[in-house]
Amino acid sequence: MLGLTMKLNRAERWVVNNPLRVFQQQIEIKWLKQMQPLAPGAAVLEVGCGRGAGAQLILRTFRPARLHVQDLDIEMVLKARQYLSMDALKKTALSVGDAACLAFKTGTLDAVFGFGFLHHVPDWRSALSEVSRVLKPGGIYYFEELYPQLYQNFVTKHIVLHPEHDRFSSHDLRAGLDRTGLTLKQAFEIKKIGMLGVAAKET
Repeated sequence: MLGLTMKLNRAERWVVNNPLRVFQQQIEIKWLKQMQPLAPGAAVLEVGCGRGAGAQLILRTFRPARLHVQDLDIEMVLKARQYLSMDALKKTALSVGDAACLAFKTGTLDAVFGFGFLHHVPDWRSALSEVSRVLKPGGIYYFEELYPQLYQNFVTKHIVLHPEHDRFSSHDLRAGLDRTGLTLKQAFEIKKIGMLGVAAKET
């Protein structure tokens, strides 16, 4: 069922699709690979693909055999199709889908990537459960997430659109990972801003 995740408004689309964001993702994805590389031939999902910049970096850096990318917003999926190179599209399956109801069988993916999608999901715990469900035992969840102090302060809450209730802090996010069987292996965290992390599904 769609509609459980919020689409980005115009302001946040600009934030996540500008060149500085791509530069930031380049740095982040290099750190993620240093913390936990993937074996060749991996099956990978990116949740909340936006215009496709993250997908291009995942393909270049981790070289999965197959990359599934999805977004709730069909406009973003279409932009990703245009953004990705022809070689990238040969290894990529694009789809419209909701983070709280992933259309994948249980235990079928080697890794899931999420560049800031989780804080857009009203029922973010269900989305974390879905990430854990689709991962194989030992599978990896690579993520970047933001805390409400950054996106719900006096200025930003009037510009970008996010769910207003039941938002997660550092403690909440860590507890949510534990509850769904995802063990946080590595993390780079800035207090009241967010976390870049690598979590593994318990075997």
